[in-house]
Amino acid sequence: DHEISTTLQNQQHRVRVAFLLADTQDLLFINSKVIFERIKKFMTIHRNGFLLLSAALHGPKEWEVMFRIQQRFLGSNLRIVPVHNTAEAIKLMLTIAKTASKPYLDNIHYRMLMAKTQIIEQSPVWKMLHH
Repeated sequence: DHEISTTLQNQQHRVRVAFLLADTQDLLFINSKVIFERIKKFMTIHRNGFLLLSAALHGPKEWEVMFRIQQRFLGSNLRIVPVHNTAEAIKLMLTIAKTASKPYLDNIHYRMLMAKTQIIEQSPVWKMLHH
C-alpha cells in the first residue's frame, strides 16, 4: 500500500524485517496458486517476514483465505497477521521492527535474565532445594 510505504519512509525507520501487504478482498478473486507463488517468492527472499492481511472486517470469507494460506505454509517461517486499516498496519509494522532491532532485543534479553534471577533468588522452592 502506497500510503503505508510513504508513512514509514517519512519516519525514517530502519526495518530489518519484511512485510508483504495483501488486501484480503483482492485475494478472494485471485487464483490460490498465484497467491501461494507470490508468498513463496517473498519467503525465499526474506527470512524474517510477515504477511499482513488487510480487511475492514474479518468475516468468514476473510478467515477462510487466512486459513488456506496457513494450511499451505504450515511449518514454515511465515507469520500471518490480520489488520483492519492503514493506521493499524503502520503501528504493527513499527512495533515489529522495533522489537526486531538488535539494541531492543539485547535490552529484552537482559531484562528477562534479571527477572529470572530475581524469581530464583526469591523462590521458596529454590531455597528449599539448596538446603
